[in-house]
Amino acid sequence: MHSPGTEQLKRVLKPVHLWAIAVGLVISGEYFGWNYGWKDAGTVGFLITTGVVTVMYITFIFSFTELTAAIPNAGGAFTYAYRALGPLGGLVAGYATLVEFLIAIPAIALALGSYMHFLYPPLPVLQVAIAFNVVFVLLNISGIKESAMFSVFITLLAVAELLLFLGIIAPSFKMENYMANSTPVKWGGVVAALPFAVWFYLAIEGVAMVAEEVKDPKKNIPRGYISALATLVLLALGVMVLTGGITDWRTLSNLDYPLPEAIAIVLGRASGWTKVFASIGLFGLVASLHGIILASSRQVFAMAREGYLPKQLSVISHRFKTPHWAIVASGIVSIITLCTGKTNDIIILSVMGAVVMYIISMVSLFALRRKEPTLDRPFVSPFYPGFPVVALLIAAICMAGIMYYNFIISLIFFGGLIIVGLIFIAMGKHKESAGTVPVEEPFADIKSE
Repeated sequence: MHSPGTEQLKRVLKPVHLWAIAVGLVISGEYFGWNYGWKDAGTVGFLITTGVVTVMYITFIFSFTELTAAIPNAGGAFTYAYRALGPLGGLVAGYATLVEFLIAIPAIALALGSYMHFLYPPLPVLQVAIAFNVVFVLLNISGIKESAMFSVFITLLAVAELLLFLGIIAPSFKMENYMANSTPVKWGGVVAALPFAVWFYLAIEGVAMVAEEVKDPKKNIPRGYISALATLVLLALGVMVLTGGITDWRTLSNLDYPLPEAIAIVLGRASGWTKVFASIGLFGLVASLHGIILASSRQVFAMAREGYLPKQLSVISHRFKTPHWAIVASGIVSIITLCTGKTNDIIILSVMGAVVMYIISMVSLFALRRKEPTLDRPFVSPFYPGFPVVALLIAAICMAGIMYYNFIISLIFFGGLIIVGLIFIAMGKHKESAGTVPVEEPFADIKSE
């Protein structure tokens, strides 16, 4: 055992790594999941839903970047809420973020299993999903620089493949297909489809959780966020619109592998290109699985360091300089969830965690502006208070819509929060002083092996 304070996370990440991690975290949302929104809203209604959600993410990311650059800490929203709102605020933010990221892992793993099953029908979906989980837990333990280099490589492949996909299907796009069976727009459907539009961008804020491993975070984090968001907006709108116009979109609205199926419709199922596309389609899913395991483990690590989770989860590996027990814990939760849920239900639960986290992050931004007006803010939210207000309002509408159309899943989410909160209060942690979370040297008390 090494003495406390001798092991720290390494600052090795540059803007290109942050772009790759941010896009990699999210890009599986372009490959699957969003198409479930068509069932509720149709193509035109879902385009409206996605437009509203895109505005939310643009205003949210520009606002959230103020927090991330000012307080570059692995805890992300948990740290900001703890500092702005106290221990209970930190608990709500941490719980919501854990649900968002830990539950997104099995959703992506199931999609990976489905893609492999599409390519090779004898392969069982669940077992393949579990195998991918194990492989990427081990990769993440091996080191942040190695993980980041893999993120750059796999994300570039995933983006290139989506551009190739758009190029292949664009000539087959017909507006009459896109408009068919989609009018009149039903506003109930537009609201019900919100979780699947959020899935297009969900987890981009995960870059905050590697903030302690970024070189010159106050300059590089904004660059990484903004370039990633621009990439994702263009890809999301392109994939959604063009895919909806190549056939009867209803045939694609209930699949975990809509893009390979779309290519099969355009080129023919027997075409060798269909198999090739489905094979490289794994890149986007792999990029997100890898990135979200990375981000979720840092959230577990940060909460354990503050005493919200068992302290053992804050141990950093002496050899790899990564929070190995936190990574293993993330993998275990994912495997358990894999065995219990459906993809669309898992997505909705993950999105619910995200939206609650967005709400409390914007509240924290306002609170910190009042509480710590002299805090060094290298990046300031543009059009303040307009951007954070817009992000907060749309997130609140999303939350209300998700709760209305998904009562049982909402009950599970908030029931878990109540149980965690009662345990937290019984332990007396709500009485602890929030103080201020250190920014530059947050690892002075970390245990290491």
